[in-house]
Amino acid sequence: MRLLTIEDLDLEGKTVFCRIDINTPIDPKTGKLMDIERIREAAITVHDLCFAKVVVASHQGRIGRYDYIPLEQHAKALSEILGKDIRFVEDVFGPKAREEIAELGSGEVLLLDNLRFIAEENLEYEPEQAAKTVFVQRLYKLFDACVLDAFPTAHRAHPSIVGFSYLLPSCGGRLVVKELKALNRITTAEKGPYITVLGGSKVTDRMEAIEALISNKRADKVLLSGLIANAFLRALNKIKYSIGISGEDEIIECARSLLVRYPQVFEIPRDVAVERKGERVEIGIDELNKEDVIWDIGAKTIDAYSRIIRSSGTIFMSGPPGAFEKEGFETGTEGLLRAMASSFGTTIVSGGHLTAALKKFGIKEWIDHVSTSGGALVLYLAGKSLPLIGALERSAMRFGK
Repeated sequence: MRLLTIEDLDLEGKTVFCRIDINTPIDPKTGKLMDIERIREAAITVHDLCFAKVVVASHQGRIGRYDYIPLEQHAKALSEILGKDIRFVEDVFGPKAREEIAELGSGEVLLLDNLRFIAEENLEYEPEQAAKTVFVQRLYKLFDACVLDAFPTAHRAHPSIVGFSYLLPSCGGRLVVKELKALNRITTAEKGPYITVLGGSKVTDRMEAIEALISNKRADKVLLSGLIANAFLRALNKIKYSIGISGEDEIIECARSLLVRYPQVFEIPRDVAVERKGERVEIGIDELNKEDVIWDIGAKTIDAYSRIIRSSGTIFMSGPPGAFEKEGFETGTEGLLRAMASSFGTTIVSGGHLTAALKKFGIKEWIDHVSTSGGALVLYLAGKSLPLIGALERSAMRFGK
């Protein structure tokens, strides 16, 4: 793998498009930022581009969800971290955005609004087609170079990832280089058995990676929790009602197929925690009814999973087992993370929510590698090619010395 870094390009006084990922957990009640770890990480690259005219871009949330918000709060947080004024424009590629970009001076930073406010950034393209999108065509002539530092979005071939980098000299930012160096070091030294712990709410992303993880011998066992566990429980007919996820029929069929082909690999929850009369109540899977909302895994599952984790050579965890932000339902997340922290195996934790959980429980320093990247890291460890890495490799071939 050959990538250019910031030092490989002459960026002094140049206008630089810097694609970061500051997609941040949002409090559904207040609409405020809950954790700014990704913004702190992104600030390192922005700081190191202080000699350039920097246009920063990121997406936030998903269409129709409570976290689909403008980036004004992000600009304020980035400004506080860097100790300098960060300009913000309520536009992405329209006249106002282009005017603000053209007026930038050396050392100034402009944050564009949420990239997902434009339709093209919600789709994936081949690089040549991404370069022809209206978004890229309207802006790329204003830039001299592109810095890609959005490792959490490395698995998505959006125009901001593969379009600008197709047309402009492009290099990796500090976070991308740091992630790849750390992962190369860890994967060189790791040993089996390999355990993958999957949770969270991004079921489609997880299903996409499971087979690759198993076939590439990155998962001798897969411990399931969160919404993806519900999908497998539904596939086993242990949950007999709809679990209310998008594309449910296709996901359940995929889960059934995986269970047939790899019957010894998957571990599913033995019990779960639900809320009844405002209290945490743990019940067996066969006691569930369609009125119950599963908020966490139960004590029997925590114990069984923890024993597997502590006896493993390499443990990778992505997505929290439960709603650890909800009082009384942090038990599963804390329990499995503490099992990882006390393990003698190599431990990797991925995703913004788990990063926040490690900080909350005070055990982040006990994990070998902690990444705010979620789906991208899962697919990287599964051996899948990532569009962002491909974009950087192509640029190194075209523009490298």
